[in-house]
Amino acid sequence: MELSQLAVPSVYTLILFLGYPSQWLLMRLEPAPLTKNELIASNVVLVLILITYTKSVFVDPGNIPKDWAGAVGSADEKEQRNREREALGKSRKWCRKCEAAKPPRAHHCKQCKRCIPKMDHHCPWTNNCVSHTTFPHFLRFLFYTTAGLSLLQSFLFTRLHHLWLNRDMPSSLGPPLLLLSHLFVTLLANSLTLFALAILLIRNIWCLAVNTTTIEGWEIQRHRTLLRRARHFGGYLQSPDGQHIRIKKQEFPYDIGIFTNIAQGMGSWNPLSWLNPLAATPALQKGLVFETNGFEDEGTSWPPPDPDRAYRRHAKAVNVDAFTYEDSGLNTEDSVAAFRARQAEDAVRRRRPFIDRLEEKGARDEHRGGDGEGDDYAFGDDASDAEEEEPERSKYGDGEGEEGWRNSEGERLKDFGVDEDVEFYDEQEDEIPLSELIAKRQAALASASAYSYS
Repeated sequence: MELSQLAVPSVYTLILFLGYPSQWLLMRLEPAPLTKNELIASNVVLVLILITYTKSVFVDPGNIPKDWAGAVGSADEKEQRNREREALGKSRKWCRKCEAAKPPRAHHCKQCKRCIPKMDHHCPWTNNCVSHTTFPHFLRFLFYTTAGLSLLQSFLFTRLHHLWLNRDMPSSLGPPLLLLSHLFVTLLANSLTLFALAILLIRNIWCLAVNTTTIEGWEIQRHRTLLRRARHFGGYLQSPDGQHIRIKKQEFPYDIGIFTNIAQGMGSWNPLSWLNPLAATPALQKGLVFETNGFEDEGTSWPPPDPDRAYRRHAKAVNVDAFTYEDSGLNTEDSVAAFRARQAEDAVRRRRPFIDRLEEKGARDEHRGGDGEGDDYAFGDDASDAEEEEPERSKYGDGEGEEGWRNSEGERLKDFGVDEDVEFYDEQEDEIPLSELIAKRQAALASASAYSYS
């Protein structure tokens, strides 16, 4: 049995341990047993915790249909066609494992083995993805658990304070050792759990207010790092195959106002339903296309350009000598093996660390030599950013490429459950099969024509 399969039973055990035995304990400690209202409040919150946790575990995080652009529904036919055109235009990612285009904000989860709509992260404690469909249940679970643990903490501190005030009394007049042991074990477990979940709740409320996921927070930090680097190279960074890519400050597109952000994330415009543990799960269709704030030009995609995600095709076709190359004498099986070997070599070349390429470039053209010109170069919209260049070497493991970059908390994409091999190297439009590109463009043209005649 895998450890991930033990996570959910362990959480249920912890909930029940802090819920019911603690009531038995509090009824037997001075200064007084729990009142009727305190018992009712404790059990109501406990039921809310169990309901919201169960939904966080068992609600499906979403399965993106391959024809997801056509699945974007709307009561108004013209609006639906507009949304389909927008979806098709912004679908620039291709998942080779799902063999389908990804909607905006979707990512391939290595645990769920599929692309998840508006994936936030894969939570090990629910053994489920926090996504467009499960985020409201997950946030309500954090809220009610933090409230319940805070209530229990206040009850425990009242009894602990009473014990402290009477610490000079003979031990025979105090509670037996079993109750004392139970009190301190409960206090320790409750305090640690409350601390961790309170931080997680605050973080998720912040993400909800600004409409970012945990993964997108990582991408925002990554973009800022690239901006700081690019200032030293006139606003450009080099990709593994030598292509110079302009790195320009780009605003996060999905922050559309606090109330709208919350309504979108919680799946309802009714504030009363945000705390309703029995609220309906948001419809999958609403997690396929998202409204943007319009700060960037139309057609600008998120995440921003990343040099190590870019892959330039050779100006000369690699198969120009397809019938005269050195492996022409090989049989079919050996030819495939040789092709796989060339692919592996190409992957190694693409994954070369930024620092290695930087030092190689510095040795070649002495970019950082002499008077150090360009060290404080700022460009474009980022000229006002006064952040100092941070040391990058410590953020990479030995032999890792840019996919090994870590944010300020030391996290990589894989720490959120993302399949890095899929996420980092197969998202460009030039990776989409030609047949899919043709079908996609034909659908966009047909939708545009139908809209123009309507």
